[in-house]
Amino acid sequence: MATIDTVGIVSKPRIEHAAPLVSGIVEFLAARGITVRLDEESAGYAGSPTFVPRADIPDGTQLVIVLGGDGTLLSAARAIGGRDIPLFAVNLGGLGFLTAITVDEVYTQLEHALNGELRIGRRRMLHCELWRGTDLLSSHEALNDAVLSKAEIARMIDLEVNVDEKLMCVYKADGLIVSTPTGSTAYSLSAGGPIVYPSVAAFCITPICPHTLTNRPVILPDESVIEVVNRGEDNTTYMTIDGQVGEIMMKGDRVVCRRSLHSISLIRPPDKLFFDVLREKLKWGSR
Repeated sequence: MATIDTVGIVSKPRIEHAAPLVSGIVEFLAARGITVRLDEESAGYAGSPTFVPRADIPDGTQLVIVLGGDGTLLSAARAIGGRDIPLFAVNLGGLGFLTAITVDEVYTQLEHALNGELRIGRRRMLHCELWRGTDLLSSHEALNDAVLSKAEIARMIDLEVNVDEKLMCVYKADGLIVSTPTGSTAYSLSAGGPIVYPSVAAFCITPICPHTLTNRPVILPDESVIEVVNRGEDNTTYMTIDGQVGEIMMKGDRVVCRRSLHSISLIRPPDKLFFDVLREKLKWGSR
Protein backbone atom coordinates (compact mmCIF):
# COMPACT_ATOMS: atom_id res chain seq x y z
CA MET A 1 0.00 0.00 0.00
CA ALA A 2 1.23 3.51 -0.83
CA THR A 3 2.32 5.92 1.88
CA ILE A 4 -0.73 7.57 3.41
CA ASP A 5 -0.62 11.36 3.30
CA THR A 6 -4.33 12.12 2.74
CA VAL A 7 -7.30 10.48 4.44
CA GLY A 8 -11.01 11.00 3.79
CA ILE A 9 -13.67 10.77 6.49
CA VAL A 10 -17.31 9.93 5.76
CA SER A 11 -19.81 9.97 8.64
CA LYS A 12 -23.38 9.01 9.32
CA PRO A 13 -25.52 12.02 10.28
CA ARG A 14 -27.24 12.54 13.62
CA ILE A 15 -24.99 10.37 15.80
CA GLU A 16 -24.65 11.97 19.25
CA HIS A 17 -21.25 10.50 20.15
CA ALA A 18 -19.70 11.10 16.72
CA ALA A 19 -18.46 14.67 17.38
CA PRO A 20 -15.68 13.80 19.87
CA LEU A 21 -14.68 10.80 17.77
CA VAL A 22 -14.35 12.77 14.53
CA SER A 23 -12.47 15.59 16.29
CA GLY A 24 -10.16 13.06 17.91
CA ILE A 25 -9.42 11.30 14.62
CA VAL A 26 -8.70 14.62 12.89
CA GLU A 27 -6.24 15.55 15.67
CA PHE A 28 -4.70 12.06 15.58
CA LEU A 29 -4.07 12.34 11.83
CA ALA A 30 -2.92 15.97 11.93
CA ALA A 31 -0.30 15.06 14.55
CA ARG A 32 1.14 12.65 11.98
CA GLY A 33 1.17 15.24 9.20
CA ILE A 34 -1.76 13.70 7.35
CA THR A 35 -4.23 15.86 5.41
CA VAL A 36 -7.90 15.17 6.08
CA ARG A 37 -10.84 15.53 3.67
CA LEU A 38 -14.20 15.74 5.49
CA ASP A 39 -17.66 15.21 4.06
CA GLU A 40 -20.43 17.56 5.21
CA GLU A 41 -21.49 15.44 8.20
CA SER A 42 -17.90 14.92 9.36
CA ALA A 43 -17.13 18.63 9.05
CA GLY A 44 -20.17 19.41 11.18
CA TYR A 45 -19.02 17.01 13.89
CA ALA A 46 -15.49 18.46 13.80
CA GLY A 47 -16.71 22.07 13.84
CA SER A 48 -14.99 22.74 10.52
CA PRO A 49 -16.43 25.41 8.19
CA THR A 50 -15.21 23.61 5.08
CA PHE A 51 -16.15 20.23 3.66
CA VAL A 52 -15.90 18.20 0.47
CA PRO A 53 -18.94 16.66 -1.29
CA ARG A 54 -19.06 12.97 -0.44
CA ALA A 55 -18.67 11.95 -4.08
CA ASP A 56 -15.34 13.83 -4.16
CA ILE A 57 -13.95 12.57 -0.86
CA PRO A 58 -11.81 9.77 -2.43
CA ASP A 59 -9.94 12.17 -4.78
CA GLY A 60 -6.27 12.09 -3.83
CA THR A 61 -6.78 9.93 -0.74
CA GLN A 62 -5.06 6.66 0.12
CA LEU A 63 -7.54 5.69 2.84
CA VAL A 64 -11.19 6.49 3.61
CA ILE A 65 -12.52 6.23 7.17
CA VAL A 66 -16.23 5.43 7.37
CA LEU A 67 -17.99 6.23 10.65
CA GLY A 68 -21.51 4.80 10.93
CA GLY A 69 -23.13 1.57 9.86
CA ASP A 70 -23.35 -0.58 6.77
CA GLY A 71 -25.52 2.01 4.99
CA THR A 72 -22.83 4.66 5.36
CA LEU A 73 -20.28 2.16 4.07
CA LEU A 74 -22.43 1.40 1.01
CA SER A 75 -22.60 5.13 0.27
CA ALA A 76 -18.81 5.42 0.61
CA ALA A 77 -18.29 2.40 -1.66
CA ARG A 78 -20.34 4.11 -4.38
CA ALA A 79 -18.29 7.28 -3.97
CA ILE A 80 -15.03 5.35 -4.41
CA GLY A 81 -16.33 4.16 -7.76
CA GLY A 82 -13.98 1.23 -8.33
CA ARG A 83 -10.77 2.97 -7.21
CA ASP A 84 -8.44 0.83 -5.11
CA ILE A 85 -8.76 2.82 -1.89
CA PRO A 86 -9.15 0.82 1.35
CA LEU A 87 -12.14 1.55 3.57
CA PHE A 88 -11.58 1.74 7.33
CA ALA A 89 -15.12 1.09 8.56
CA VAL A 90 -16.06 1.88 12.17
CA ASN A 91 -19.38 0.77 13.65
CA LEU A 92 -21.19 3.55 15.51
CA GLY A 93 -24.09 1.33 16.55
CA GLY A 94 -26.55 -1.04 14.92
CA LEU A 95 -25.95 -4.45 13.40
CA GLY A 96 -23.05 -3.61 11.09
CA PHE A 97 -21.74 -6.77 9.41
CA LEU A 98 -19.31 -4.74 7.28
CA THR A 99 -18.31 -2.12 9.84
CA ALA A 100 -16.38 -4.54 12.04
CA ILE A 101 -14.07 -2.05 13.82
CA THR A 102 -15.47 -0.83 17.14
CA VAL A 103 -15.09 2.67 18.58
CA ASP A 104 -12.79 1.31 21.30
CA GLU A 105 -10.45 -0.08 18.64
CA VAL A 106 -10.29 2.99 16.39
CA TYR A 107 -6.91 4.45 17.29
CA THR A 108 -5.11 1.11 17.70
CA GLN A 109 -6.38 -0.19 14.36
CA LEU A 110 -5.81 3.17 12.65
CA GLU A 111 -2.19 3.12 13.82
CA HIS A 112 -1.82 -0.35 12.30
CA ALA A 113 -3.36 0.90 9.04
CA LEU A 114 -1.04 3.90 8.82
CA ASN A 115 1.94 1.61 9.41
CA GLY A 116 0.85 -0.68 6.58
CA GLU A 117 -0.07 -3.49 8.97
CA LEU A 118 -3.30 -4.34 7.22
CA ARG A 119 -5.56 -7.31 6.70
CA ILE A 120 -7.65 -6.37 3.70
CA GLY A 121 -10.73 -8.23 2.55
CA ARG A 122 -11.69 -7.68 -1.08
CA ARG A 123 -15.39 -7.71 -1.84
CA ARG A 124 -16.50 -8.13 -5.43
CA MET A 125 -19.34 -5.89 -6.59
CA LEU A 126 -22.38 -6.53 -8.79
CA HIS A 127 -22.85 -4.62 -12.05
CA CYS A 128 -26.52 -3.92 -12.85
CA GLU A 129 -28.07 -2.44 -15.97
CA LEU A 130 -31.66 -1.36 -16.58
CA TRP A 131 -32.78 -1.84 -20.19
CA ARG A 132 -35.96 -0.75 -21.96
CA GLY A 133 -35.98 -2.43 -25.33
CA THR A 134 -32.62 -1.62 -26.91
CA ASP A 135 -32.07 1.45 -24.70
CA LEU A 136 -29.76 1.31 -21.70
CA LEU A 137 -31.51 3.53 -19.12
CA SER A 138 -28.97 3.29 -16.30
CA SER A 139 -26.14 1.24 -14.86
CA HIS A 140 -25.07 0.80 -11.25
CA GLU A 141 -22.43 -0.90 -9.13
CA ALA A 142 -23.83 -2.68 -6.06
CA LEU A 143 -21.88 -3.97 -3.11
CA ASN A 144 -24.83 -5.76 -1.52
CA ASP A 145 -27.70 -6.33 -3.89
CA ALA A 146 -30.16 -5.37 -6.57
CA VAL A 147 -33.77 -5.67 -5.41
CA LEU A 148 -36.92 -5.69 -7.51
CA SER A 149 -39.94 -5.09 -5.30
CA LYS A 150 -43.59 -4.18 -5.63
CA ALA A 151 -44.36 -0.49 -5.94
CA GLU A 152 -48.01 -0.84 -4.92
CA ILE A 153 -49.60 -1.96 -1.67
CA ALA A 154 -50.60 -5.64 -1.34
CA ARG A 155 -49.94 -6.60 -4.95
CA MET A 156 -47.50 -9.30 -6.04
CA ILE A 157 -45.33 -8.81 -9.09
CA ASP A 158 -44.40 -11.16 -11.95
CA LEU A 159 -40.71 -11.53 -12.71
CA GLU A 160 -39.10 -13.75 -15.33
CA VAL A 161 -35.53 -14.78 -14.52
CA ASN A 162 -33.12 -15.97 -17.20
CA VAL A 163 -29.61 -17.21 -16.43
CA ASP A 164 -27.11 -17.14 -19.29
CA GLU A 165 -30.03 -16.62 -21.71
CA LYS A 166 -31.87 -19.73 -20.44
CA LEU A 167 -35.16 -19.56 -18.56
CA MET A 168 -34.72 -20.29 -14.86
CA CYS A 169 -38.08 -19.39 -13.31
CA VAL A 170 -41.07 -17.08 -13.42
CA TYR A 171 -41.70 -15.73 -9.95
CA LYS A 172 -44.95 -14.37 -8.57
CA ALA A 173 -43.77 -12.75 -5.36
CA ASP A 174 -43.43 -9.55 -3.37
CA GLY A 175 -40.01 -9.16 -4.96
CA LEU A 176 -36.65 -10.66 -5.81
CA ILE A 177 -33.12 -10.08 -4.51
CA VAL A 178 -29.93 -10.66 -6.49
CA SER A 179 -27.13 -10.45 -3.94
CA THR A 180 -23.38 -10.74 -3.72
CA PRO A 181 -21.76 -12.78 -0.93
CA THR A 182 -21.35 -9.49 0.93
CA GLY A 183 -25.07 -8.83 0.54
CA SER A 184 -25.99 -12.33 1.75
CA THR A 185 -26.04 -10.99 5.33
CA ALA A 186 -28.27 -8.04 4.38
CA TYR A 187 -31.81 -8.07 2.92
CA SER A 188 -31.34 -11.55 1.45
CA LEU A 189 -30.74 -12.99 4.92
CA SER A 190 -33.95 -11.39 6.21
CA ALA A 191 -35.83 -12.94 3.27
CA GLY A 192 -34.56 -16.43 4.12
CA GLY A 193 -31.46 -16.52 1.93
CA PRO A 194 -28.26 -18.33 2.89
CA ILE A 195 -25.12 -16.80 4.38
CA VAL A 196 -22.37 -16.96 1.74
CA TYR A 197 -18.71 -16.76 2.74
CA PRO A 198 -17.28 -13.47 1.36
CA SER A 199 -14.64 -15.05 -0.87
CA VAL A 200 -17.04 -17.49 -2.58
CA ALA A 201 -17.43 -16.58 -6.27
CA ALA A 202 -21.22 -16.67 -6.34
CA PHE A 203 -24.47 -14.75 -6.55
CA CYS A 204 -27.67 -15.57 -4.69
CA ILE A 205 -31.20 -15.17 -6.07
CA THR A 206 -33.68 -14.90 -3.20
CA PRO A 207 -37.44 -14.48 -3.74
CA ILE A 208 -39.34 -12.29 -1.28
CA CYS A 209 -42.52 -13.99 -0.02
CA PRO A 210 -43.04 -16.12 -3.18
CA HIS A 211 -46.54 -17.30 -4.03
CA THR A 212 -45.14 -20.76 -4.77
CA LEU A 213 -43.64 -22.02 -1.53
CA THR A 214 -41.21 -24.30 -3.37
CA ASN A 215 -39.45 -21.23 -4.80
CA ARG A 216 -36.28 -21.26 -2.73
CA PRO A 217 -33.05 -19.22 -2.85
CA VAL A 218 -30.64 -20.31 -5.58
CA ILE A 219 -26.84 -19.97 -5.57
CA LEU A 220 -25.21 -19.30 -8.96
CA PRO A 221 -21.56 -18.97 -10.02
CA ASP A 222 -20.59 -15.33 -10.42
CA GLU A 223 -19.68 -16.01 -14.05
CA SER A 224 -23.43 -16.11 -14.72
CA VAL A 225 -25.38 -13.31 -16.38
CA ILE A 226 -28.74 -12.88 -14.68
CA GLU A 227 -31.59 -11.17 -16.52
CA VAL A 228 -34.79 -10.27 -14.69
CA VAL A 229 -37.73 -9.23 -16.88
CA ASN A 230 -40.63 -7.27 -15.42
CA ARG A 231 -43.77 -9.05 -16.64
CA GLY A 232 -46.08 -6.86 -14.57
CA GLU A 233 -47.78 -3.66 -15.60
CA ASP A 234 -46.12 -0.24 -15.79
CA ASN A 235 -45.14 1.38 -12.48
CA THR A 236 -45.80 -1.73 -10.36
CA THR A 237 -42.15 -2.75 -9.91
CA TYR A 238 -39.31 -0.78 -8.37
CA MET A 239 -35.60 -1.53 -8.74
CA THR A 240 -33.36 -0.59 -5.81
CA ILE A 241 -29.55 -0.77 -5.68
CA ASP A 242 -28.03 -1.32 -2.22
CA GLY A 243 -31.21 0.10 -0.70
CA GLN A 244 -30.07 3.61 -1.63
CA VAL A 245 -30.78 4.41 -5.27
CA GLY A 246 -33.63 3.17 -7.39
CA GLU A 247 -35.92 3.52 -10.38
CA ILE A 248 -39.50 2.63 -11.27
CA MET A 249 -39.88 0.01 -14.02
CA MET A 250 -42.20 -0.37 -16.98
CA LYS A 251 -43.63 -3.62 -18.37
CA GLY A 252 -40.94 -5.48 -20.31
CA ASP A 253 -38.02 -3.65 -18.69
CA ARG A 254 -35.01 -5.84 -18.04
CA VAL A 255 -32.45 -5.74 -15.23
CA VAL A 256 -29.21 -7.44 -16.25
CA CYS A 257 -26.79 -8.38 -13.47
CA ARG A 258 -23.25 -9.65 -13.87
CA ARG A 259 -19.97 -9.70 -11.96
CA SER A 260 -18.51 -6.21 -11.76
CA LEU A 261 -15.01 -5.38 -12.85
CA HIS A 262 -14.67 -3.54 -9.54
CA SER A 263 -14.25 -4.58 -5.95
CA ILE A 264 -13.82 -2.71 -2.69
CA SER A 265 -11.11 -3.23 -0.08
CA LEU A 266 -12.23 -3.45 3.53
CA ILE A 267 -9.69 -3.16 6.31
CA ARG A 268 -10.40 -5.91 8.82
CA PRO A 269 -9.12 -6.17 12.40
CA PRO A 270 -6.42 -8.88 12.32
CA ASP A 271 -7.97 -10.70 15.28
CA LYS A 272 -11.58 -10.71 14.00
CA LEU A 273 -12.55 -13.26 11.35
CA PHE A 274 -15.81 -13.59 9.41
CA PHE A 275 -17.24 -16.20 11.77
CA ASP A 276 -16.30 -14.05 14.76
CA VAL A 277 -18.48 -11.30 13.30
CA LEU A 278 -21.36 -13.74 12.69
CA ARG A 279 -21.20 -15.03 16.25
CA GLU A 280 -21.23 -11.49 17.59
CA LYS A 281 -23.91 -10.03 15.33
CA LEU A 282 -26.24 -13.04 15.14
CA LYS A 283 -25.74 -14.11 18.75
CA TRP A 284 -24.51 -17.54 17.74
CA GLY A 285 -23.21 -19.73 20.55
CA SER A 286 -19.53 -19.92 21.37
CA ARG A 287 -17.50 -22.27 23.48
